[in-house]
Amino acid sequence: MADARPFHWEFTPPAVPREIFRVEGGRPLHGRLAVSGSKNAALKLLAAATLTGERCRLTNVPEIEDVRVMAETLRDLGVVVDHPEANVYEIASGDVDWLFVPLEAAARMRASFILLGPLLARFGRVIISNPGGDRIGRRPVNLHVEAMRALGAQIDYRNGYYFARAPGRLRGGEVVFPTVTVMGTENAILAATLAEGTTHIRPAAQEPEVDDLIAFLRKMGADIERAAPDTIVVRGQRRLRGAEHRVLPDRIEAGTFVVAAAITGGEVTLEGAPCEHLGAFLGVLAEVGVAVACGRDTIEVRGAPPGSGAYRAVDIATDAYPGLATDLQPPTCVLLSQASGTSRVHETIFEDRLEWLAELARMGAAVEMADPHHAAIHGPARLHGADVEIGDLRAGASLILAALAAEGTTTIHGAHHVRRGYENIERKFQELGARVTRLPEPGTAEGMAPPTS
Repeated sequence: MADARPFHWEFTPPAVPREIFRVEGGRPLHGRLAVSGSKNAALKLLAAATLTGERCRLTNVPEIEDVRVMAETLRDLGVVVDHPEANVYEIASGDVDWLFVPLEAAARMRASFILLGPLLARFGRVIISNPGGDRIGRRPVNLHVEAMRALGAQIDYRNGYYFARAPGRLRGGEVVFPTVTVMGTENAILAATLAEGTTHIRPAAQEPEVDDLIAFLRKMGADIERAAPDTIVVRGQRRLRGAEHRVLPDRIEAGTFVVAAAITGGEVTLEGAPCEHLGAFLGVLAEVGVAVACGRDTIEVRGAPPGSGAYRAVDIATDAYPGLATDLQPPTCVLLSQASGTSRVHETIFEDRLEWLAELARMGAAVEMADPHHAAIHGPARLHGADVEIGDLRAGASLILAALAAEGTTTIHGAHHVRRGYENIERKFQELGARVTRLPEPGTAEGMAPPTS
């Protein structure tokens, strides 16, 4: 696999802005808020646009760090990526001759690995680094690699990089995962769209973001259908065309703000909210006793006054869609800290995702960890301001929620993690009446430090 540019293995992590959130708690949230486009959908749609040389236009794209990194990575490959206005991206992938996704991109964003399928299918070869991302447990990409091999790809692993090639053209085949994998499903779909013949993918992830990707690919001319809830059939095409698509709303952001209203005793209406994609989460809220009403594209939340004892403890377990999303487990845990009784939490997806509860405990929550997958939360707890540290994106947003419900001022270190996945989160909270400020991390040179994930 000869390439025009020299290949370097050395890597020094880029400096990133170190930031903190300072939150003054004890204020109920009130107002209306528009839900941003989905982070998890937007990244995969940007990758899908490389399957054609024609221009694609994406709207309602969230203005977040992960999208910026993905756009930058595509530009480094030679893809034309324009950002003509806020929340709009236009992509044109002509002749891309530098098919190398470096460690810099992978270290900053695990979703860079989604480029394996489309680049391999369209150009027949790619070198891509093992991915990084949040430290919430092992998220191996071997399932993605085996899916490409099932379609005829030849892939070698050396020095932290996957060297992939598809002699001639990828071939349709049977992609059978040992367990449900969302990004693995998406990578297989993207690769199969230009493969010769028909591909069956099972068990296929059922997340709304997967269906949003399928909707965009169909606009591009792909032939894809769900033959059963857990089976996707892709009939490969010779080429795809450009298309325009609006990114679906972010259900994780919506759930985060629902909890924010509930724990502060506020009243908030979310506009453009994907109620139909939050079934399991809303079911938990109903058991807890949170007043939530779904409209055609709105969610109205009326929180109980803090200390009223209106919320009830419940047991929760995360699961693949349509179960409770693992990304909604952290905000749900904050809510459970304010419920009367003992709630038990079973995290089934990632083995390190409950570690953040140690920071919630620093704020006064009564938490017991049985093992990396199980915890008990006793409530209601009287939360208080503290100095806490963000370990990953979703835990970071959830610590803001806890700080909003706490007495006094909380300083949350590592705020730059949250910028990866939430668009202007502090401004949105401010518009609802919260006192949330983002500041440079004290004691660092111009707020800069090496990345922590």
